[in-house]
Amino acid sequence: MGLDKKIVLASGNKGKVREFVKMFTDLGLDIVPQTELGVGDVPETGTTFVENAIIKARYASEITGMPAIADDSGIEVDYLNGAPGIYSARYSTLNDSKDYGAGTTDENNNLKLLDALKDVDDDALRSARYQCILVYMRHAADPTPIICQAAWEGIIMREEVGDNGFGYDPLFWVPEHNMSSAQLDPDIKNGMSHRGKALRLLHDELTRLYQK
Repeated sequence: MGLDKKIVLASGNKGKVREFVKMFTDLGLDIVPQTELGVGDVPETGTTFVENAIIKARYASEITGMPAIADDSGIEVDYLNGAPGIYSARYSTLNDSKDYGAGTTDENNNLKLLDALKDVDDDALRSARYQCILVYMRHAADPTPIICQAAWEGIIMREEVGDNGFGYDPLFWVPEHNMSSAQLDPDIKNGMSHRGKALRLLHDELTRLYQK
C-alpha cells in the first residue's frame, strides 16, 4: 500500500505553510497545516531540537492518522554554551526552572541576548548558528522517522540592523554577504538559511520515498 500523499504539517504558521507547500508541490504532496485539522500545540518537553520535532510530528500524526512533518529550530551561541537553543522562541521569559511567563517578543529576546553578551568584545567569541531539524513520520508509531538537520553559521552583532526577517535575524551577521540576516534579500536568505537547506534535504528524502 502506498504512502498517503496528504501530510499534516505540525504548525499553523502561514509563512511556514507556504514554504512547505511550495517545496513539495512537484512531488504531488498535499501539505495541510494542523490548525485546519483541529490539532493544537503539544508541550515541547524534549531537551534537544530532534526530540521536540519528533514530539510535534508524532502528536500531529496520532491525532490525524496521517503522515506528519514537524520542525524545531533556534539559535545557538557558542559563548553561552549553545543557549538560547531549544528555548530560542521564549528566551526572554525563561527562568531557571524552565518555566515561561507571558510577554515573549522578538524584541525582548534580542535584548536579553545582547545583555548576555554585553561584555564579549571578541567576534570570535560571539560565533553562533541557526539550527533547523525537520522530521517526517509515516505514522505515529514510526520507529525510523526521517530526520534532516541543517545549520547556518554567523556572528551575533552588538545592535539590531535590518528590517527583514524575524526572530534573531537583526542580530545575526552573515559574513559571506557582510550584512545581517535581516538585510538579506529573501531569495538569497532562503538559499543559504538553515531552514532552506533542511527543506532541500527533506525534499530529496521524500522524493526517494514517494517516487520509488
